[in-house]
Amino acid sequence: MPIFAIVFAIVSVISNAITGPTIQAYNVAESFKTAWGVDPIITAVVLTVIFALIALGGMKRIGKFAQYVVPFMALAYIVIAIIVLLANITRIGPMVKLIFSCAFNLNAVFGAIWGQSFMWGIKRGIFSNEAGFGTGAHAAASAEVSHPVKQGLAQSFSVYIDTLFVCTATGIMILSTGMYNVQNLAGDGYIVENIHGVDHGVGYTQAAIDSLLPGTGSGFVAIAIFFFTLTTLVAFAFNTDAGMSYIFRKKSRRTQKIAINSVLFAMVAITFFGSMTSTAVAWNIADMGTAILAWVNLPAIILLSPKVIKIFRDYDRQRKMGLDPVFEPSKLGIDNAEIWDEIVAEKYSDLLELKREAERKTNL
Repeated sequence: MPIFAIVFAIVSVISNAITGPTIQAYNVAESFKTAWGVDPIITAVVLTVIFALIALGGMKRIGKFAQYVVPFMALAYIVIAIIVLLANITRIGPMVKLIFSCAFNLNAVFGAIWGQSFMWGIKRGIFSNEAGFGTGAHAAASAEVSHPVKQGLAQSFSVYIDTLFVCTATGIMILSTGMYNVQNLAGDGYIVENIHGVDHGVGYTQAAIDSLLPGTGSGFVAIAIFFFTLTTLVAFAFNTDAGMSYIFRKKSRRTQKIAINSVLFAMVAITFFGSMTSTAVAWNIADMGTAILAWVNLPAIILLSPKVIKIFRDYDRQRKMGLDPVFEPSKLGIDNAEIWDEIVAEKYSDLLELKREAERKTNL
């Protein structure tokens, strides 16, 4: 369905290059302001310049550096989160009770925001991973595996790491330490104000860690977010490149390059804008892009699901035969996947031979 593919490519470019960078850049600027009082315009300039140098064809060392730093920062963040949770272990029970009493309208104080809590949870929850948006496929397609289900399982597992582990740990940190505010729906104050002058967002996490490690949490979170954001923006640029390349696939390489660079320049400008904007504007813009992308991609998931099931069964069958699975799309009646024949022939001919030998023995 090439028309559908073009629509998705266009929406992917909009979401990755136009709406996505706003909240990423805002979080960096806000975290630096909270940690060290850095003027957002200074953060905007530094982040934008570094990102521009990477996205527009240079400074591979920074990209390489981030590649090694981000896993370390993620591990350090998880360790700190566990320390904070252990230090507040006695508060976790009452915190869970508070969550349920508010969520199911048992707490009269928060009763008015019961419906809002579901909407808020859905809007923020979809940002915790890329499941369902189709953008994870851009990075997954660049991985080298003998069977697509291998990478699909890796992508699926990342959802549990991102959402059920890291994001849940963050939420528990914030709530168990009491480092949050609850805004009045009328917008004229707070029902609960535990942190004066801190808007909802990364400041809550910084305050939660600071409550146990004074003077450490804000700076650590700010540095971690900087590297997380930088690599996320690079991923957005990668996805944008893929989308633009598909849209202009029938044009000359020079035309493709001009089109891609034009969008990347716009992305750099939007990154600067995101660093300077407010939390409401940043989140609203990001929400729009994510919603459009999800609504376009969800029908594609439904349409592709029969093929996905077929491919998974092929993978499962080979595993049960004791094989390291290798993919042959034509054997499953899947068209327009000739690239896999080339990959298997070039990289996994030994696995293919073992598979065919096992199938011959099974048939005998």
